Amino acid sequence: MHISEGALSAPVLIAGTAAAFLGTAIGLKKLDYDQIPRVSVLSATFFVASMIHLPVGVSSVHLILNGLMGLLLGWASFPAILVALFLQAVLFQFGGLTTLGVNTVIMAAPAVFCYYLFSAGARRTGVLLSAIFGFAAGALAVLISSLLVGVALVFTARGLEKPALVIVMVHIPVMVVEGFVTATVVSFLRTVRPEVLEAPYAKPQF
Repeated sequence: MHISEGALSAPVLIAGTAAAFLGTAIGLKKLDYDQIPRVSVLSATFFVASMIHLPVGVSSVHLILNGLMGLLLGWASFPAILVALFLQAVLFQFGGLTTLGVNTVIMAAPAVFCYYLFSAGARRTGVLLSAIFGFAAGALAVLISSLLVGVALVFTARGLEKPALVIVMVHIPVMVVEGFVTATVVSFLRTVRPEVLEAPYAKPQF
């Protein structure tokens, strides 16, 4: 899902950086000190999971876990993913610094979207329905991320429609895997630690 350096146009990079800055600012504003350990653990989990990847053109295929991060962190997914991507770029040259903003938006924006769409259902229903909401969050987050990669490529230059479509298609198996992983984690937490699924903030603040 990481887009490599040199693949995107300057306007796309600038727009992605601005959006990532805004999302991270909102995430930090909403972040409580009590959340920091949770954010750190999930950021580290994202770091490790996404390092195991297969290159696909200017992008790559790997686990993201942004649906799970969205359910547990909400807007705090932005700073969590930003830090992990920065360390990957600096330590392993995975992704890149110029594409850091775009890559952050690609993976964090779907996490926030899935938080608003599925978090209430995941924490207020029984274990089975929580698992279903978890599966939906995990799968949909990957789908949206792959579509955002395609959008970034299409807005960069003509002729990239087919590579964008390929990226979406190869992520279909990842959607299924992430759906089951997120469903398993959510159902487990719903059974043994339901308080972990509580909303990271009581109501949206903009």
